[in-house]
Amino acid sequence: MPRLIDDSLVASRSGLPAIRRLGYSGAMSCVSLSPVARSFALLVLLPLPFLAGCASTKYRPVSDTPVRIGKPYQVRGVTYVPAEDPLYDRVGYASWYGEESGHMTANGERFRHGAVAAAHTTLPLPSYVEVTALDTGRTILVRVNDRGPFAGGRIIDLSRAAAAQLGIERAGVAAVRVRRVSPSEQDKKRLRDGKEAALRVPASASTLAELRGRLATGR
Repeated sequence: MPRLIDDSLVASRSGLPAIRRLGYSGAMSCVSLSPVARSFALLVLLPLPFLAGCASTKYRPVSDTPVRIGKPYQVRGVTYVPAEDPLYDRVGYASWYGEESGHMTANGERFRHGAVAAAHTTLPLPSYVEVTALDTGRTILVRVNDRGPFAGGRIIDLSRAAAAQLGIERAGVAAVRVRRVSPSEQDKKRLRDGKEAALRVPASASTLAELRGRLATGR
């Protein structure tokens, strides 16, 4: 089983979320963060005094251990409470983020162009989810390694490659189901290597009708 650690162990005395997982390694101008992690850092970490000097960026190796959960945090007045949540299953809206190759994710990994990845506000980093497009039933496997999105109504932010595989790249924002899963080691390795996992079984017409009903009623 993956070892779960609370990355509040590297948090500041102010009780804000851990700095290390946002790639904070000195003055903000010296750190390369993904836009998701950057907005998180600007909103949450600006009250912290900047550290003098620059430190070379050290990326975390792409690995599924240790798993980081983290302390509750606030962005734009909204409190997010990271949790293990193995039964996570929600409907809402997905968006996607663009060219970020070379930036650091909130998990400390280097953002890789073409990787099928995602950002989520509360799930452990990393974790795996199935994302189903509610208009087509197409379902893909995604590795969550970043924090976000912080826009109302959106429950996941997909990488461009993930959005393309799901078929929502042109739409930009789409209704989806996000369900946490425990995939095979083969599929996990493919995602860690920046490749697509095999497509999942598409959602049936009856399942899609139930999911669309949940979306309409906010359940």
